[in-house]
Amino acid sequence: MGDAQRAERAAFARQLVAVGHFAQRRLAAATGEHDVWCVDDFEAIAAEIGAELGISRARASSQMDYAITLLERFPHLAAALVAGEVDFRVIAAVIYRTGLITDTDAVATIDAAVAAKAPSWNTLSRERVTELVDWMVLAADPDAVRVATQRDVDRHIEVRPGNNGTAEIWGEVRGPDGAVFDAALDALAATVCPDDPRTTTQRRTDALSPLAVRATSMPCRCGAPDCPAAMNATPVTPVVINLIAQAATVEGSSDTPGYLPGYGAVPAATVREMAKTASLRPIPSATGLAAEPQYRPSAGAARFIGCRDLTCRWPGCDQPAMACDIDHTVPYPHGPTHPSNTKKYCRIHHLFKTFHAGPAGWTEIQLPDGTLVWTSPRGRTYTTTPTGARFFPQLGAPTQTLDLPNSPPPPSPYRDLAMPKRKRTRAQDRAYRIEHERAQNRARYETDPPPF
Repeated sequence: MGDAQRAERAAFARQLVAVGHFAQRRLAAATGEHDVWCVDDFEAIAAEIGAELGISRARASSQMDYAITLLERFPHLAAALVAGEVDFRVIAAVIYRTGLITDTDAVATIDAAVAAKAPSWNTLSRERVTELVDWMVLAADPDAVRVATQRDVDRHIEVRPGNNGTAEIWGEVRGPDGAVFDAALDALAATVCPDDPRTTTQRRTDALSPLAVRATSMPCRCGAPDCPAAMNATPVTPVVINLIAQAATVEGSSDTPGYLPGYGAVPAATVREMAKTASLRPIPSATGLAAEPQYRPSAGAARFIGCRDLTCRWPGCDQPAMACDIDHTVPYPHGPTHPSNTKKYCRIHHLFKTFHAGPAGWTEIQLPDGTLVWTSPRGRTYTTTPTGARFFPQLGAPTQTLDLPNSPPPPSPYRDLAMPKRKRTRAQDRAYRIEHERAQNRARYETDPPPF
């Protein structure tokens, strides 16, 4: 077990070092002309790494940051990681807690000290590792200590997929807001009659949707014709969610579950209950779609593309299709508006495809069943298939085979003007954030000088 653990650490270290060397070479070759682009050279490199490793853009960017920092600021610690002596979670804590240090000599001192001590930290919790690193930072550069923000600043509400068609909601809010929310659920749960079959806990949970649309009551489920609360109506919400289900499920002749993008399977009984008040929209069949003369797809075609793809189609990206753009593989009007030539990309990858693809960059081929084949500038190939077709195979049926040009048209010489620009470059933004936190520490010391 111990040998396997060391081998696992060393294997990930080799991957991380390879990411760092690749990113360093690519950044060194960059001319700087894209530094103010929203999709700058760093984003372009992250897209390549994400495609190669099959991970999201955020994870690829994070690995780039860790790798470059290790190679440039912590060579001794990097050597310990490559040797399999240190868990990556220790490395991550060290890199973050020392992120505000600007003096290279101070960084070198901490690097040597941590590299010698970190192997004995593998059994410690992240909190203990943080305390040990902060102690070193405080001695080397007090202005660089990471100070926890106030709990009020950290308030949040999170929603994530649960099991069997459920979702989990948790967070931390201000006390008065929590009390108001709790009382509002109780008040709505009490608007049904005493014969409602649900428990109080279930009624409070079901009150969430009426509360979200500012309703003052919720429908009763006792089923009695003379129930005084049977006619409690829930206002129609302006928020739209898209749930995909087979017609047989909605009609009641099948128990195949529906699918709520981002949350997973929804039991057939829940689908039928929702269908009673939902707006039903049929998804066109793959064989019933034809090329359209306009740039934007019709509502039916857009519905088919969104349900077929479900997520951004860039390798490793899982941004929901509802938050993505519809992109023409062969740009319109050289390529038609048709499901065989269109798919979903999140805004960043849409911009990446628009500004970083072409004869000297990435090339893209779309097959009639929605499969995408990307080829990188270095000749590496990456393939993605539509996510929706994995749940509903009929969405993966081939659409019309198109006669498309073999090479895309040359880009407009004014294309770069359409790229959204940053107010500060990535390097300037990083330097600004570091100095801002250091200045806060200096102000805190002036108010309450050490020892605290």
